[in-house]
Amino acid sequence: MSKKVAILYGGLSTEREVSLNTGKSIFKALKTKEYHTELIDADRNLAEKLKESSPDVAVIALHGKYGEDGCVQGLLEILGIPYTGPGVMASSLAMNKIMTKKILVFEGIPTPDFMVLNGRDAGPEELTGQILKKMEPPLVLKAASQGSSIGICFAFDKHEIGTGLTECLKYDTEILVEQFVKGREFTVSVMGNEDPVALPILEIVSSTGVYDYHAKYTPGASDHFVAGLPANTENTIKDLALRTYKAIGCIGLSRVDFLLAEDGKPYVIEVNTSPGMTATSLFPDAAKAAGISFPDLIEKLVNYALEAHKSRK
Repeated sequence: MSKKVAILYGGLSTEREVSLNTGKSIFKALKTKEYHTELIDADRNLAEKLKESSPDVAVIALHGKYGEDGCVQGLLEILGIPYTGPGVMASSLAMNKIMTKKILVFEGIPTPDFMVLNGRDAGPEELTGQILKKMEPPLVLKAASQGSSIGICFAFDKHEIGTGLTECLKYDTEILVEQFVKGREFTVSVMGNEDPVALPILEIVSSTGVYDYHAKYTPGASDHFVAGLPANTENTIKDLALRTYKAIGCIGLSRVDFLLAEDGKPYVIEVNTSPGMTATSLFPDAAKAAGISFPDLIEKLVNYALEAHKSRK
């Protein structure tokens, strides 16, 4: 008997539109396999919908708040439904950029210098003063718990810091301030449970030089391709990706983003535990470069989910 797969998509976050595209792409891929597949919008009635559907496994095609921060993962564990991707703790840690940075530092994994701001009781002007006491532009300002490059601003001089903070504070009261590192952007897709595998490294080039929301989801705004790196650099980056994956506690799949500085030093920027699976997405293209078709990739993720569920019992 074919397994019943529920694809959870949509949701309540600022990344709903991206999630809808991801869910539809996965639905189309699984239709080529022997599964009974259903799309479920992860709204506030999700628990009731899941009880009614009673799937054998859930594919999480959600991005952002409530979808990749451990909330849905916790609900699925309570209901006893296997699900794709990392568990509650890893999802929560990776979603919070500040916690991710602290883990990277603790593990000795290179990441750009940073500081943390609390905007609950201070405005952009006061926060700018706090930054300039410790750091100098160029800087990257990031809302602590957003994805898809939402709530990320660049400040290349002192005057841009206040404007960037105002934008970031729309999304979160905690702000990560990171030293800007000039270099090339790379990403490593990792999949697996106990013995994860790093897929071919992709280099990312955007038309504006910044891989932001527009570049990620607008066809033609960015390009990515298998990186042509020296073997020792490639091995170093893949090793750092696997170390990061394990340090956060990931299983199933995640994507680790890097900057390779002009001096040749790689830096881990962040971890995405629910990477996009659309026509312009990085993870499917990395899998394709490894000889894995999109339908086969999703089937592997389903199998990892079932395997992980058994180990949780």
